[in-house]
Parts: sequence; structure tokens; C-alpha cells
Amino acid sequence: MRFGIFLKLLGESIRFAVQVLTTNLLRTTLSLLGVTIGIMLIISVFTMVDSLEKNIKDSLDFLGSNVVTVDKFPFEFDDPNFPWWKYFRRPNNSFSEYEFLQANLKNAAAITIVGRSSTTARYKSSSISGTDIWGMTYQYKDVYEVEIGQGRYFTQQEIEGGRNVAIIGDEVAKTLFPFETAIGKDIKVRGFNVRVIGVMEKEGESFIGTPSSDDRIYIPYKMFTKMYYIGRRWGINPSVAVKGFEEDIGMVELQNEMEGLLRKVRGLRPKEESNFALNRPEAIADALGGIFDILGAAGWIIGGFSILVGGFGIMNIMFVSVQERTKLIGIQKSLGAKNYFILFQFLFESVFLCLLGGAIGILLVYALTFIPFGSLEVVLTVKNILKGVVIASVIGIVSGIIPSAKAARLDPVEAMRAG
Repeated sequence: MRFGIFLKLLGESIRFAVQVLTTNLLRTTLSLLGVTIGIMLIISVFTMVDSLEKNIKDSLDFLGSNVVTVDKFPFEFDDPNFPWWKYFRRPNNSFSEYEFLQANLKNAAAITIVGRSSTTARYKSSSISGTDIWGMTYQYKDVYEVEIGQGRYFTQQEIEGGRNVAIIGDEVAKTLFPFETAIGKDIKVRGFNVRVIGVMEKEGESFIGTPSSDDRIYIPYKMFTKMYYIGRRWGINPSVAVKGFEEDIGMVELQNEMEGLLRKVRGLRPKEESNFALNRPEAIADALGGIFDILGAAGWIIGGFSILVGGFGIMNIMFVSVQERTKLIGIQKSLGAKNYFILFQFLFESVFLCLLGGAIGILLVYALTFIPFGSLEVVLTVKNILKGVVIASVIGIVSGIIPSAKAARLDPVEAMRAG
């Protein structure tokens, strides 16, 4: 019974709302414009912020998740006037430290050491310069993602033996082997002949220009040490990266264990300051999160003013609608219509009008997603669509509650006489 009344009420409200829309189209359009623009501004800001955040986080995927790295410099400095020279003089990571951590860490899922440099690779008459060359150990694939498009990954024997084998990026393969397959061919790197055993999947350009595996060459770490000098104080500083377990929230246990083991292997006394930094890539994302929060707040402020104007416009329509239908309200009440029936009738009408304006605003934002923004991929999510619907509904209720209450309190005799 109640559901039938609800459907009747909803049907009449929609019919009256359509009547209001069509009776004075210009007035209605101008009134809905504020809600439409407000919803469009807020949802477009949320959509851009979410898209920026997703694109930036995707660009930082190469740093890995649940990973702790051993570096000289911390990602975050508590002192803005930090003594950079103190960090610069810290010792480089060594292969023996990596082996010590690998043998003793209990809270690590995987560990690798990575050396990086830049080089020129050649094959016959073709060459590519400025290519990143990375030397790594076998568990690199367990710490970071390595997507092989052709060929295969290193074997344990190839890594431990430091054999002359390589996995190359998509761009390196296209440059050196434009008309033939790269697998099984020998390329020359720093005077060494290195056989290609794999080609990585094309990664493409990232939004913020972070390093891409397309221009990269992977080789075993011991092969890398034959090509480059890695000293304790000078030379290339290899990075030690450790992946923790999912259940170790915040990698707290892993970091504490690494701190103790590294201090032990480096012979640091209890009161001595640590001469290394343990960094988590999530710290960069967390720092960026604060910027996105500010942008989101700015969207609320900018769109809020427009929605406020739109809300007054809807309220004005509802007052006019109550005035125009005063006699009808009196007739309904004389036939037994309850106050709540009249109130919800006008309230539904107000919400319907706001939802119509909000729907137009959301459609405009959806249309914006088809505009190319370079490497930025803009996506309108279901979460933001629902957010727009909720905001429009709230504005409809707030704008319509006073006119609806006024209509519900009308005396039937006075209302019929006024008509």
C-alpha cells in the first residue's frame, strides 16, 4: 500500500516537474544552469585529480610496492638546510652487504642489488646511445615487475656466473633490430659481446617522464661489475632493494630488521648515527597525496559557489511553483491529501530538477574525457558519478525543503480562495 502511494507520489512529482520545465523553459534553463555548472566543476576537478593521481602512481610503479631500498640520501629531509655533504660521504652499498642481508633477513620476501649506468649499444651498423644499463641479481623479478614480451628471463646459473647475456627494452630492440628478431643476436656493450635472450614488453612513455624499461638493458650483476667500477667510497653506488611481506603493514618489521643488520655489518656503535637511509617509494606518493587533497578542496570551493547560486535558482522555481499551484494544493487537501503528501510532492520535484541539472553536468564531464590531454589519461569513475548524484540530491532537498514546507502548511480553504 505504502509502495503504491510512493509510486503515485513519484509519478505526480515527475509530471509536475516536467510541467514546470516546459511552462517557462528559459526561466528553468537559467535556474538549472547554476546546478549544472556547479556539478560539472566539482566532478571535473575530482575527475582530473583522480586521473592525475592514478597516472602519477602508475608512473611510479617502477619503484615497486612494499619495497624498502638502502640509499645514501633519505627521500624526505626533516631539516630544510640538511648537510648534503654528510650524506654524500656515506659509503656505497657493497655486494657483501647484500649477501649478508640475503642470508639473515627473516622478514624479506625477496632481495636484489642493482647497479645502474648509461651506455651505447651496437649491432652491426646500428647503435643506440644514452641507454640505461642495469645489472641485477636473480630475485630482481620478484622485487620489481619484469614483463618479457619475447624470449625469457635469466637463469640462476647465468646470474651467478655473470654470463654475457641481456634482456633489452622494446625501443632498444626496434633501434638495433628494425628488420629482424633480437633473440639470439649478439650486441656490443662497452667492448663486450652480449647475447640477447629476451625483449621486454613495450611500456610506453609515462605521464611524469619517469624512466621506462623501453630504453633499458638488463644484464647479470657480476657482468655489470666487469664493465664498471663499483667502489666502497667512489664509483657507482648500487642500490639494494628488499620486498616485504603483505602482512607487514608499513614494512615496519622489515625496516627495523634491516636497520639492525646493516648497523651490525657496517660495525656501527650503539651511539653512532646510521650511515645509510632506508627509503620506501610510498613516501613519494604520500607527499603527492597532500597536493591532491588541496586540489580537491579547491574544487569544492569553486564548484560550491556555483551550486549555491544554482540552489537559490531552484528554490526560486519551487516558490513560483507553489504560488502557481496554490488552488490545486487546496483541492488536494480538501480531498484528504495529507501534509506529508504535499511536502514530498514538491520535495521530489526539487530533487528531480537538481538531478536533471546534475546529469547534464556529469554528461559534460564525460564528454571532456574524450579530449586528448597528451599522456594524461582522464577517466570518469563510477565513484565520481555517484558523488555527483549525491551532491545534486542534497542540493535538491536543501533548496526544496522551505517551499515544500510552505506548501504543506497551506490552509485548504485559504488556498482554494487564493486561486
